Amino acid sequence: MRIGAHVDPTDPLDAAAIRKAEAVQFFLADPQGWKAPEPRADAEQLRAADVDIFIHAPYVINVATLNNRIRIPSRKLLLSHATAAATVGAKGLIVHGGHVSKGDDVAVGFDNWRKTFAYAAEHGGFATPVLIENTAGGDYACARRFDALARLWDAIGEYEVGFCLDTCHAHAGGEELLNIVDRVKAITGRIDLIHANNSKDGFGSGRDRHDNFEHGMIDPDLLVAVVRAADAPVVVETPGGADGQSADIAYLRDHVGG
Repeated sequence: MRIGAHVDPTDPLDAAAIRKAEAVQFFLADPQGWKAPEPRADAEQLRAADVDIFIHAPYVINVATLNNRIRIPSRKLLLSHATAAATVGAKGLIVHGGHVSKGDDVAVGFDNWRKTFAYAAEHGGFATPVLIENTAGGDYACARRFDALARLWDAIGEYEVGFCLDTCHAHAGGEELLNIVDRVKAITGRIDLIHANNSKDGFGSGRDRHDNFEHGMIDPDLLVAVVRAADAPVVVETPGGADGQSADIAYLRDHVGG
């Protein structure tokens, strides 16, 4: 099991070494912006490194929305990030499940996801596997509650699409962590990456605020059980910089094997 952390994109390999991480996740561009990624000078080193690379797509991407001014640029930006992620040898491109607006039919949102993969296929496909991540909030989200996730997978399951399970998002989104791996795999058939995060807020809060393993509202033993059951690469997105993340990585290494 490869365990790592979300790090600053300036020098991911140095950040990995400091944390004793076997995997890193980072952004290739402003997570709140619409600019396509620029080529990285360290692309060759990243490809050659014995560190698993994961790229997180910008938060602004929402391919589910009925708003053309957001959906169409989102499709293009997702495709460009997948292409750029391949240049650094990324094993996956993580993107949030998105949402529709109040009053809109969420079924159209699921179909917009299907059209996103069809759009990519018309342009040669995604150069990096796309991993859709469950989200913490929103009454009209496509990947918060698992009944919605099942409808999303009904729409896109024919494509080669992966899944990233975020423990904080599941807890805050109102999905119990007990036996969650079995419930996800019954829908998606796979878990490609775990975002192992504790939560600053209570169950079903809808609030996306991560915490370190031993300081949040989720029993750390439950986080360990999820990671062990998933048997997938793990990225911690926890606070506290290198010290906080190093402690969480060490905690997982000490407990997952037990």
